[in-house]
Amino acid sequence: MNEEEPKGNPWMKTLMVWGGIFLALLLVVTIFNPRSDAPGTQIGYSDFRAQVEAGKVKSVEISDKKITGKYKDGDKPFVTVPIPNDATLPQLLQQNGVQYDGKQPDEPSLLAYILIQILPFALLIGLAIFVMRQFQKGGGAGGAMGFGKSKAKMLTEKQGRVTFADVAGIDEAREELEEIVEFLKDPHRFSKLGGQIPKGALLVGSPGTGKTLLARAIAGEAGVPFFTISGSDFVEMFVGVGASRVRDMFDQAKKNAPCIVFIDEIDAVGRHRGHGLGNSNDEREQTLNQLLVEMDGFEANEGIIIIAATNRPDVLDPALLRPGRFDRQVVVPVPDIEGREKILAVHMKKVPTAPDVNARTIARGTPGFSGADLANLVNEAALLAARRNKRLVAMKEFEDAKDKVMMGAERRSMVMDDDEKKMTAYHEAGHALVILHEPAHDPIHKATIIPRGGALGMVMHMPERDRYSYHRDKMHADLATAMGGRVAEELIFGHDKVSSGASSDIQYATRLARAMVTKWGMSDKLGPLQYEETQEGYLGYGGSARTMTSVETNKLIDAEIRSLVDGAHKRATEILKKHADQLELIAQALLKYETLTGDEIKELAETGKIDRPSDPEGQAALPPLKGSAVPKSGKRFGEPAPAGA
Repeated sequence: MNEEEPKGNPWMKTLMVWGGIFLALLLVVTIFNPRSDAPGTQIGYSDFRAQVEAGKVKSVEISDKKITGKYKDGDKPFVTVPIPNDATLPQLLQQNGVQYDGKQPDEPSLLAYILIQILPFALLIGLAIFVMRQFQKGGGAGGAMGFGKSKAKMLTEKQGRVTFADVAGIDEAREELEEIVEFLKDPHRFSKLGGQIPKGALLVGSPGTGKTLLARAIAGEAGVPFFTISGSDFVEMFVGVGASRVRDMFDQAKKNAPCIVFIDEIDAVGRHRGHGLGNSNDEREQTLNQLLVEMDGFEANEGIIIIAATNRPDVLDPALLRPGRFDRQVVVPVPDIEGREKILAVHMKKVPTAPDVNARTIARGTPGFSGADLANLVNEAALLAARRNKRLVAMKEFEDAKDKVMMGAERRSMVMDDDEKKMTAYHEAGHALVILHEPAHDPIHKATIIPRGGALGMVMHMPERDRYSYHRDKMHADLATAMGGRVAEELIFGHDKVSSGASSDIQYATRLARAMVTKWGMSDKLGPLQYEETQEGYLGYGGSARTMTSVETNKLIDAEIRSLVDGAHKRATEILKKHADQLELIAQALLKYETLTGDEIKELAETGKIDRPSDPEGQAALPPLKGSAVPKSGKRFGEPAPAGA
């Protein structure tokens, strides 16, 4: 994978270099601070004179910096520091019969003199040479300054082999890439007919759709080395480092050809040149230029297939997308219901599931989920089952995990008084009842008044299939359902007691009505014309809208939007007044059980009771709520009809 390293351990060589520098510094310190070569007991000068006067000193040796001597009784020699210019010392020694002699000052040898004068400069020069060699090594093995070293990691089968059996739900994308696998397994099959395999494939898709997993599966099926690197790993603060890393990465790939080089998030380095970057010597531009040359320059890179992934192909430089570089753009979409079912089956193999788990039902309730979202859902279900001390992951855990992923964790610690809880129950019952009596709406799946995330309650519906286009009757049904909660509050609690709980419903209804009028031509007065241009980023990111109408037309658009929402309000009011008894039953059941399934809501509307094994008495156990019944007229007892009803 790397260049051939010289014999020997590079770490040991580096250790020897630094060890030599340390010893040289130690030698300099020793030369400048020589240790005393005359061991002995250190005494004061006054004590020394006293010992001489007492006749205890036998002989001394005097130098400029010290006096060493011996006692008559053979004790350990002593050392003292003389007072400068003490002229009385020789006379004192003669009077007490002490033998004394002088000593010449120590002079360094010629070698020591040379070391003292030259060694500091030699050390500085050697250190400079060492640092420069490290810079020149660049990305070489063991280089302390190896900024230009590629950060690409080589994955092998030992690190977890992934095959196409582990990839589900993106069959079309997989089929487009199977040809690359066939080429890597048998390149002569294509070359003998003059065909050339595409040099690069660009995987385009939303985050979490499985682009990286698909690239690893290609390498796993082909059984070739797989280098992976992120686009941001090329760019550093030093100009030229990214280009050096690109060269080093391709050098590694050539030595392991045939192989696959996978660049994740290539838009970090492959953005369109000349767009707000200033001068042309920008580090990212140099890196992109080097990448373009390596992919399709004068020197051919046979056997190296580049696979890159991004969710923003619209910002990539055109030179990167031309034939000869990234020949193919493979779209990796969000899976449909069939794909979600297959993805769930792959991930469910890793967890013990109960017999009641139905992957098809879970797939129906997760439209728009990517592969990563589904993997997270299965993992959350397994964690919930472990927290509940279960041996198997049941359907309830999957349902709770789906609610947690979509709406957030339950906030059971949230304190709600009885009035607010009752308001929430009737609000959600209004939504549920409108769904029951709107044939064009998706079937109801569940209703709950347990707070999750920012919502005090919710009603979930489950589409029977993935929808790629919506009909007018379905949109009117959605508008009426959105107004159902607000209408239930008006009918039950009166016009003055309506809460702010319908804010998100009103926002959704207004947005849907505006799209029907300005984009989809579903207004009879305005006709099939587009009155609002949507400017969206690729895959829906960074969207914005621009109105292209006059003042009079804007007034007409606002009137049509108001008409659609008011019509939905009226439609929901008619349904709730007509089925007021069912509204009461659903609200009471929500107050008692907090969560009702779609089948239970249907059963309650048809028979007036719920058959739950945990509650043998069924709906008969629900006490009537005083002062909350709604008669057929739509008025509360003793109160006038609310405004707008």
